[in-house]
Amino acid sequence: MKRSDANFIVMKNLDLGYGDRVVLRDINFTINRGDIFVIMGMSGCGKSTIMRSVVGLLRPMRGNILVDGTDLWAVDDDARKKVIEKFGVSFQSGALFSSMTVGENVALPIELKSCLSATKIRERVREKLKIVGMGGCENLYPAQISGGMIKRVALARALVTEPDTLFFDEPSAGLDPVRSAELDQLILDINRTHGTTIVMVTHELPTIMSIATNSVYIDCDTRSVASCGSPRNILNTTKNPQIIEFLTRGKSHGGKK
Repeated sequence: MKRSDANFIVMKNLDLGYGDRVVLRDINFTINRGDIFVIMGMSGCGKSTIMRSVVGLLRPMRGNILVDGTDLWAVDDDARKKVIEKFGVSFQSGALFSSMTVGENVALPIELKSCLSATKIRERVREKLKIVGMGGCENLYPAQISGGMIKRVALARALVTEPDTLFFDEPSAGLDPVRSAELDQLILDINRTHGTTIVMVTHELPTIMSIATNSVYIDCDTRSVASCGSPRNILNTTKNPQIIEFLTRGKSHGGKK
């Protein structure tokens, strides 16, 4: 059956939280296949909580998450695992194992998920490291490379299983503007070259405005969706002062202060 480009990942009437504490209420939005989709909002609004639920780490309190038609939290563990295996995830810190080389870190997901030979795995690792500009670094340890390089290695590790969808939690956090722009361009290239759907949590305005094709804004006060669409369209049409402040950082917009 041919997969639809639209409605690839659908959040439907979601309530999310921890224990009895509700963090987010009535979350509804759609990620289309091929999007560079940003989950945005002020610090503490629950952005990472949404991503944790989509990648299978947090069961919703209410509602549904549909991934290519499969209700992620309504199926059994084996069926959910099959969906999640198509995801690649890169966490904010990079989360590399310090006792393992760069090559070993990148190889780990494919060693756990596939039956490829050691030779094929090494070839795949070299290929993905080359894509992120880290070719030839397989034998280095995380302590021997910079923070920006760690981000690239984490991206290579997320790519090594050749996922349909990549998830990033604050990919540019801690990087200077030049390195952040380089990482943005790399993410954009992966999306354009491979058609990979990108979902990221970020509050970095240059990233949001330069590469995002679609987005959702989470209101920090209501803990619900305030707006959906491309960031530029949201900025041009919204009257919500919180969104305007977030997307302009208080600078003038449309000729007004």
